[in-house]
Amino acid sequence: MPRESHYRKLENMMHAAPIVKLTEAKVKINEGCAEIVIPVKNQFFHTGGALHGAIYFLALDNAAFFASNSMVEDVAVLTTSFTIYITRPVSKGEVRAFGKVVTFDHDQLIAESILYDSAGREIAKGRGVFVRSDITLTERIGYK
Repeated sequence: MPRESHYRKLENMMHAAPIVKLTEAKVKINEGCAEIVIPVKNQFFHTGGALHGAIYFLALDNAAFFASNSMVEDVAVLTTSFTIYITRPVSKGEVRAFGKVVTFDHDQLIAESILYDSAGREIAKGRGVFVRSDITLTERIGYK
């Protein structure tokens, strides 16, 4: 399968996820990297009036996850660990996460991601470990 087709199918897979539909997140995937964009909405705020950490995690993990899965064409990968560092609150605009694979061997991938606000300021970082699963990439999981 041509690599571009794999990337577009992964994008469809992410967009089919219920949590992604709720957040209206969008993804663009290429070889070893992914970009996630999520609009900042007040329904995603904690009581302090800024974006909840769960949305930071969603953006960072998905960017690293899909960067990793861009390198694996037969099965979905799974996040086995993920660490985030939140450095700045955000309460307007959109957030944009850039993920990239930094290590890839047959059994695991390590990917990093950085989250930016609309002004281009870094607001969080993440690093995760991903492994091949036994979940085949099929239309059943939105891979189409």
